[in-house]
Amino acid sequence: MQRLDGGAVLPSYLANGIVALGNFDGFHLGHQAVVARAVAWARAEGRPALVATFDPHPVRHFRPDTPPFRLTTLDQRLELFKKAGADAMIVFNFDGDLAALTAERFITERLERNLRVAGVVTGEDFTFGKGKAGTVRTLASRGPAHGFRAETVSAIELEGETVSSTRIREALRAGDMATATRLLTRPFAIQGFVQHGDKVGRTIGYPTANLDMGNYLRPAYGIYAVTGRLEDGRVLKGAANLGVRPSFDPPKELLEPHFFDFGEDLYGQRIEVALIEYLRPEAKFANMNALITQMDADCQRAHAILGASPP
Repeated sequence: MQRLDGGAVLPSYLANGIVALGNFDGFHLGHQAVVARAVAWARAEGRPALVATFDPHPVRHFRPDTPPFRLTTLDQRLELFKKAGADAMIVFNFDGDLAALTAERFITERLERNLRVAGVVTGEDFTFGKGKAGTVRTLASRGPAHGFRAETVSAIELEGETVSSTRIREALRAGDMATATRLLTRPFAIQGFVQHGDKVGRTIGYPTANLDMGNYLRPAYGIYAVTGRLEDGRVLKGAANLGVRPSFDPPKELLEPHFFDFGEDLYGQRIEVALIEYLRPEAKFANMNALITQMDADCQRAHAILGASPP
């Protein structure tokens, strides 16, 4: 599926499409409902189905010192949108120029001129334009004059609460992976390139594939049962430490999955690690033997959770 720049005119074969418009960070149940409505509309009228997102997140532009909070990368969103049936992903680069556009200019220059849309679908709380002056009512009222119709999808509730990225972030920070998974409809996953570490793990029988956390939200530090998806599509099972490794000096924040019954070289490969269940907080151990004993117990528990054969 194509990834296209929202600041340029789309190719003619994608013109007159239906666009789902929003941040879609996490692509949770509520986001999925918006995209599903756009895809259904597009298919019913034989039009292209598009999803438009913003990167970096507007919060990063206006509050650059905000701690990392992203739930997905653009690469992950591309795959998720593709699975949802979209034909292309449009990325609006959220910079000073975009932040300064009035709502009317965003409609005229981005939706009408560049995307040439026939329809727009958003969530009910979507805002746009300088000072968030544009709302779903603005799209509905101004759309016909610019050649498109606008529809709004109501918020989705689960367990009596509205599904939101904020609720998912709270669950992840608390180590509540079950709630995060229900709201996302999949486990929270971190994608990155395997880098060289200090290689201590292999000396104690637990080699790890080290990933930098980048701009991802930091879930609760601790030990997790995980799965890992390799570039070739294979899925591995394992246990991972996410945090600063208090038993080692100097502290360094990493996600360090150890995959069961796996000994191949992964350095430089891009893998995706899904956090299935939180096992325990990080801890500092008195000596290496105590650490290894606990790691043995952690892996046995992860084996049981994931349904893997015990060592």
